[in-house]
Amino acid sequence: MLKGMTGFGSAQFCAGKIKGIIEIKSVNHRFFDIAFYLPVGCGSLEGKIRDMIAKEISRGRVTIAVKITEKPNQEVFFNEDMIAEYLKHAKSIQKKYHVQNNLTLADLITMPGVVDVKEVIVEAESIWFAIEKGLKVAIKGLAVMREREGRSLSIDIYDKLKRMITRLKAIEKRSREILKNKQKVLKSEEFSSFQKSIDVNEEVARFYHYIDEIRQLFKSDIPVGKKIDFIAQEMQRETNTLGSKLQDELVTNAVVALKSKIEKIREQANNIE
Repeated sequence: MLKGMTGFGSAQFCAGKIKGIIEIKSVNHRFFDIAFYLPVGCGSLEGKIRDMIAKEISRGRVTIAVKITEKPNQEVFFNEDMIAEYLKHAKSIQKKYHVQNNLTLADLITMPGVVDVKEVIVEAESIWFAIEKGLKVAIKGLAVMREREGRSLSIDIYDKLKRMITRLKAIEKRSREILKNKQKVLKSEEFSSFQKSIDVNEEVARFYHYIDEIRQLFKSDIPVGKKIDFIAQEMQRETNTLGSKLQDELVTNAVVALKSKIEKIREQANNIE
């Protein structure tokens, strides 16, 4: 089955009080290329994410974005050692100077060093289990879109191959007609030489073979975009030879039509994984 290279997948994740969203998109590219947009402190997850995506995708430019949408902004810490120190000194002063100890909790939390407010920093390993789970869902969604595109591309290329066969048959027919007409006016030796000069059986046979090769690739489970492009280049070569051997208006029109279909197939190959 052919796969395209354009797709999108997303999923939400939750790790305790931390919530977020994962988005993956892919577009055409000659090779496998990936760009990361991760929360601060999560750069260490790039390798794990890359490995997961590479199992599904082998070609295309992939962008992966992990966004934190909800988390505690701050955490409050009480320095109990400092509180104990303050109380110890308060008791010492009370005993030494015989004063009443009216120290309250409200008094304590206003004293320097008792309360510490810190920004919450997301630790990569603490949320990886949740990201991994969401990533699997997002990758699956991406893969479904790429498969749908692949099916559409298969239909389009298959139609072009059918039209190519029609043109090849027209060239074969016209070749026979040209030979038949020339046989009437040329001497035996002249006709034999002419017959060899316009013999396109080899080129046509190879062209049919290339068509069959592409059709076989439709059934493949491995990336075939580059192979289709290579085969299309070989088709282009055979087409050029056909046009140079048969100098005829009908053949020229068929060759132009073949070249147009080949170019379109090469364009579509750039969309195939």
